[in-house]
Amino acid sequence: MLPDLTGASWRKSTHSGNGGDCVEVADGIPGVVPVRDSKNPNGGSLIFSTASFAAFVESVRAGEFGEA
Repeated sequence: MLPDLTGASWRKSTHSGNGGDCVEVADGIPGVVPVRDSKNPNGGSLIFSTASFAAFVESVRAGEFGEA
């Protein structure tokens, strides 16, 4: 079952600022991290488990994806 994101509080990374090519995440949704495109907030969301999202963030910090 998908979480109800009505009224979710979305935020951009503090590292955003690259001309609008950003993603936003919603905090405070138990067990998951919803992610959406900041340019299309009504276009749907991807829902990741907190463990999967944490692993992704650690991989980014470790430089596994290179630089943009």
